[in-house]
Amino acid sequence: MRLGIGEVLGMSSLYALEKLHKVYDGRAVLAVDTLQVREGEMLALVGPSGTGKSTLLRLMNFLEAPTSGTLHYRAQDVTASAPLELRREVTTVFQRPLLLRGSVADNIAFGLRLRSAPVNGNVAHMLRRVGLANMAAAPARKLSGGEMQRVALARALVIEPRVLLLDEPTANLDPYNVSLIEDIVREQNKTRGVTVIVVTHNVFQAKRLAHRVGLLLNGQLVEIAETAAFFDSPQDPRTAAFARGEMVY
Repeated sequence: MRLGIGEVLGMSSLYALEKLHKVYDGRAVLAVDTLQVREGEMLALVGPSGTGKSTLLRLMNFLEAPTSGTLHYRAQDVTASAPLELRREVTTVFQRPLLLRGSVADNIAFGLRLRSAPVNGNVAHMLRRVGLANMAAAPARKLSGGEMQRVALARALVIEPRVLLLDEPTANLDPYNVSLIEDIVREQNKTRGVTVIVVTHNVFQAKRLAHRVGLLLNGQLVEIAETAAFFDSPQDPRTAAFARGEMVY
């Protein structure tokens, strides 16, 4: 695999995965030989549905343990489990956000309250940033799909994570919400140095956001490269076909 943005910029490794496998009911869904995620980068993982992208995110958020292999985070072996202080550094925004009963503000404040952190000023700032300042008291479950996703993103970012994992964060959203969410994610990466790993079917989104792009097929990492190289001069013919918009399985 060719050098990515991390090697070029000299970023330190945040994640290191080796021979990482995940098996469900006897079926292998993930088999990643090696992957390093650099501190402060934006990495996009692309590929067809059912290729292990979401499974990989669950492992990297310590929601599940791999069947075999090793997973290191900040040079600590977290293959079996991660301590609470590390788990709190990583958060995920899912394609279909699960919002709690209560108001928009209550949902955004949820993580802060778990951490006994200040709520009011932080929540108000995040409400303004996601364009929902006038909807703080609105029932969260009555919002549109785009508004719900903005609440979920605000809830994730208000706790100031070190790592933001995004699982199809803008699927089925209108262009306004897509643009707003991408702008916020890009800003968090640039101003706070948040490491972002985004799973997306949208190759245009990968081009817009990512420093590096990786292609997953049948649970395997086929190729990973700096974004321009991934799309303009891929090394694997399957990557080339995917970049052209062809069906790849």
